[in-house]
Amino acid sequence: MAMELTMQELKQNTFLKEKDKLLGFIRGRVSTVEEAEDILQDVFYQFVAGFDTIDSLDRVTSWLYAVARNKIIDRYRRDASRPKRTDFSHSSGFNEDGPLTLQEILPDLDNSPESMLLKEAIWDEITDALDELPKAQREVFIQNEIEERSFRELAEEEGVSINTLLSRKRYAILSLRKRLQQFYDDLMNDN
Repeated sequence: MAMELTMQELKQNTFLKEKDKLLGFIRGRVSTVEEAEDILQDVFYQFVAGFDTIDSLDRVTSWLYAVARNKIIDRYRRDASRPKRTDFSHSSGFNEDGPLTLQEILPDLDNSPESMLLKEAIWDEITDALDELPKAQREVFIQNEIEERSFRELAEEEGVSINTLLSRKRYAILSLRKRLQQFYDDLMNDN
């Protein structure tokens, strides 16, 4: 009986000792405090339920962090199966006649890990799409959007009109928008 009480106290003390650090660890990987607290509750429940399966008291901390990582991954998978709807072809501020920007075609994502993965996938898709553009469109897009060079500077350097460069960039953006919409539609169909 005294041994069981000691084990119960050990469970409580271990969890209380690690709770704040564990919450900080989880909080750094999810988007809200509430979500972090929910995951911490799940970890605590699994800790109490599975305490007897932990081989050694020296491994309790690593076990807690492993469970927390798994719970975070489970949450990402659940959330990833329900992505937010994005329509690249009808972005706000879209003006057929004016210069288009990359910012207008990218979805507004937060800094959660699942959004960061989506951003990386979008950038990979943009890179592939840029490789498929005609050279003139690709160059004006990269120089204006990524290198932040002005159309006036580019026009003087290349000896073409600003309107020609605007037109090339417009076609590049429209092509990227179409490609990203197809990418998103494929992503939605996979889920």
